[in-house]
Amino acid sequence: MTLTTPVASADSAAAIVPVELVVLDMAGTTVVDDGIVEQAFERAARRSGLASTRPLEESLQYVRDTMGQSKIEVFRYLTRGDEDAAHAANTAFEAAYAELIDEIGVDPIAGAGDAIDALRASGIKVALTTGFSPVTRDAVLARLGWQVDAALSPADAGRGRPAPDLVLTALMATGASSVASVVVVGDTMSDMRSGRNAGAGLVVGVTTGAHNREQLEAAGADVVLDSVCELASLPQLAAR
Repeated sequence: MTLTTPVASADSAAAIVPVELVVLDMAGTTVVDDGIVEQAFERAARRSGLASTRPLEESLQYVRDTMGQSKIEVFRYLTRGDEDAAHAANTAFEAAYAELIDEIGVDPIAGAGDAIDALRASGIKVALTTGFSPVTRDAVLARLGWQVDAALSPADAGRGRPAPDLVLTALMATGASSVASVVVVGDTMSDMRSGRNAGAGLVVGVTTGAHNREQLEAAGADVVLDSVCELASLPQLAAR
């Protein structure tokens, strides 16, 4: 099975570029969130003292608005550029998230594991990207037991979303030949902007996470699905 994305050729006719890589977000796209990020943030804000310097609900709203972005960058904003405070809050967040996945567990979005397996079985590389640190990312993946071709955090790529770095690093890590051969899938506006900024051949939103259809379309989604398990049904990704 070959999946393809249409791109403009030099003579403006539609050319077909085989899809070589699908870049999937984690929390909210392939992994159930169920508010765990907000819960971890609230614990971290209280433990690190952030809740005493800025109203907690105001901070929580910023976390919601920036879902998908690098967590350390979120904390840099909330601590008003205080690097020590940002790192302390981020460390507290990572510890709180680890506690919560022990208490609550980690569940895949229904059908996500099968979708990943189907893509890889067809010869398409799959990369998972996240705003979490490598430690948190790897703890989640260990619980899920998924096999992928790359798993990347902002620490691996340079900048987090909405910069293109995670997508471009995934391309290089997997050996994909062009950005036109890459499909980016995510549940946040930052995911959509990252895909657009990278020049991905197709940018797909899913409504299983932080942002709704209208927000994803406004941020640049080419198409919005109800779930990642619907990827194979896309006309743009039809078997050929």
